[in-house]
This record gives sequence, structure tokens and C-alpha cells, in this order.
Amino acid sequence: MGSAPLLTLAVLVLAACRGAPPQTSGDQELARLVDSLRAPVEQAAGMRYKTAPRSAMRSREQVRAYLVNKLDEELTPARLHGLESGYRLFGMLPDTIALRSLLLDIYTEQVAGYYDPDSATFFGVEGADRAQLRLVLAHEMVHALQGQYLPLDSILKATANNDRLTAAQAILEGQATLASLEVLAPGQAVSKDPQFWEMYRSQVQQQQTTMPVFARAPLLVRQSLIFPYLDGAEFMHWWEASRHADTLPYGPRMPLSTEQILHPERYESGDAPLTLAFAEPGGIYEDALGENEIRVLIATLAGSDEVQTAVPIGWGGDRFRVYDTGEGPALIWYVVWDDQRSRDRFLGGPGAALRRTARRGYKTVIDTLTVGARPATRYVLAPVGWELWGRLPGVR
Repeated sequence: MGSAPLLTLAVLVLAACRGAPPQTSGDQELARLVDSLRAPVEQAAGMRYKTAPRSAMRSREQVRAYLVNKLDEELTPARLHGLESGYRLFGMLPDTIALRSLLLDIYTEQVAGYYDPDSATFFGVEGADRAQLRLVLAHEMVHALQGQYLPLDSILKATANNDRLTAAQAILEGQATLASLEVLAPGQAVSKDPQFWEMYRSQVQQQQTTMPVFARAPLLVRQSLIFPYLDGAEFMHWWEASRHADTLPYGPRMPLSTEQILHPERYESGDAPLTLAFAEPGGIYEDALGENEIRVLIATLAGSDEVQTAVPIGWGGDRFRVYDTGEGPALIWYVVWDDQRSRDRFLGGPGAALRRTARRGYKTVIDTLTVGARPATRYVLAPVGWELWGRLPGVR
């Protein structure tokens, strides 16, 4: 879910803080707007452009074609089948929803502009609201800066561990969000006001209602797309007040998990996730959920539309794998916990709900075990006649 293109889906709070932008269109007008924002973006981001940012206007038809190409590039048929099968078995994606079509509809719903790392170019969308275009431009120009200091292409295509990818995206989007706020509200230091973050989170959530397709999407999709903007911005706000303030969380400083994004004290203490690998090859798809998506799972199991993030769940690492069988897909999921108390808390709440997962012709099992001397759980949801029930794949 985290490998989507860098599109600004979150609407910044202070949309009208500097009045109405010029009502112009076309490549030259866009280039002038880019040039006018260059110095403020550099100052806000703490970096300078090595080369001038490039820009061009695109029609909505061209944007849709770009998005179709990006989605097909990143969500190959095999990967899409594995993703959909896994999230459906977890219960986070209804069987009736086609993920590719949903994502394409969301991305094209209210796109005013985007930065394309492949061509290192900012594209404005013809006919987009001018105020929204200026907001998006201030944000996406930070991505253009990042692209001159970071290997964005390799970062965004490292899809073997979605949790780690989402953490990296949270840094990219979080930095861009904070910098664009400073550009749009110079000298006001709005992000340093403790009340701002509560207002910001509330207003971004309210903005969902203005995007009907997004508002109707499953919690998993909405949380996956909003997480980098909201929680990434809050992490970067923490970073700016920490002992790391004179650096950027790039390269070896990049957080390794959504747990570290949600709970910066875990990042500060060096609490790195445990990397799990299946002991033998097999299956059609595998990945890690991480704390953010486990929290979505917990909310989904509880019938809630709100993801709670205040207290760490004690996640240490996880890995799931999906198999195709003649009777339907099968899922096996291992989670390593920080301690037995965290494992017991999961088993007493979400784990109990998982045990009651009902699919016709399927069997559900949750086991407790140890992985590398750490307390762990194993969840299996598979057809009753699955040939691997007698020799379940292990992890190391």
C-alpha cells in the first residue's frame, strides 16, 4: 500500500494564509510561480537546489495516463493479486473491492499537481484550482529538493518491506508538509503551537468528506495514504525539537519502521525492528504489516473507524505470506513481540477476534511460540484441506 506515487492528498490547513494566487495557466506562468517559491522553499527545507526545479502543465487525461502507468508499474498483476488476497484474509479489504481501480479513482479525484521522481519534474494539472495548485506546489517543490539529495527512485521502489517503505515516505512527506507550512505562513511558526497539531489532524480528517471516493474507501486505504502526511509531519516536528535538529533523518538516520514514526522515543532509544524471513521459499506474496497496519487491523476487528496510536503495542517485527490453493488463498502471519506482556495483551484482545474469523471452508489457528528467544504469535487462516497444515512454514 505504501508504494503509491508522491501525490499530495492531504490538504494543508492554512490554505488562504497569503491571499489568492494569480489566476494564470500554462507552462510559463507555472514556471514563474515555481521561481517565486524557490527561495522560500529552500529556506524552509534547509537545503538549496543544485539545479533549478523543472515544471510543466499536464491535462487531466495526461495525468490519468501517468497514474495508470505508475500503478501498473508498481502493482504488477502478481503483486496486486497477492496484496488483495492478503488484506482480504486479514479482513482489512472487502472481497468486493478492486484495489487498483480504487487507488486510481482516489488519485485522480482531486489532483492539482505532483512531483515525478523519474523525470525530476513538477507537473501542474490544467484546470486545477489555483489556490490548491499553489499549496501543492509549495509541498511538491520540497520533494524536488529531496530528489537532489536522496535516491528517491530506489527508496520508493524498495517494496520488500512495506512497513519500512512507509516509514521512509513519512519522512519525505513529513518534511514537505512542515516546510510548505512555513512557506505559506512565513514567520508565524504555526507548527510550534501545541494546539496546532490537534487542529491539523482534525481538519485533515474533515477534508476527507470533500473527496467522496476517498471517504468511502476502507480504513486500510485511507490510513495508508494519510499516515505519511499526518504522522510523518508530527515526527518531523519532534525531530526539529530534538538533539538531532541540526541534521535531517536521511541515509542511516532514516527511521526503520512505522513504530519509530509513531513513537519517536522508540527511535531515540535505538529500538530497531527485528527482520523476519521465512525459512523456506514458497507462496505468491509476502510482506510486513508493521505497527501502523496492525493498528488498522485492531480497529477493523473492533468495528471502529478510528486508529488509536497513543500507546505502543510492543511490536518487535512481523512477516506474513500468502499462498494460492485449489480451495482459495491461505495466510500465515508471524509477529514477534517485545515481551510476553505485549503478546498476552494482543492475544486477549485482537487475537481473540482473529480466532473467531469465519470464512466458509476455512480453519483459523493462533499459536504462541518463540522466535530468536522472543515471544511470538503465529496466525494461520487457510482452507481446511490445505496441504501445509501438517508442516507449517517457519521463520527465522
